[in-house]
Amino acid sequence: MVRGDTLSAIAKKYYGDASKYPKIFEANKPMLSDPDKIYPGQKLRIPPL
Repeated sequence: MVRGDTLSAIAKKYYGDASKYPKIFEANKPMLSDPDKIYPGQKLRIPPL
């Protein structure tokens, strides 16, 4: 992750659809308490669709 990344932008990149960000959030819930609170350098799991 880099500064300015959002879960929506990551979902758009990997899934082609920004609205699929909850799937990434759910897969990373042990590390994330809020989908708006992600930080540079953080490693996220990107689950298959």
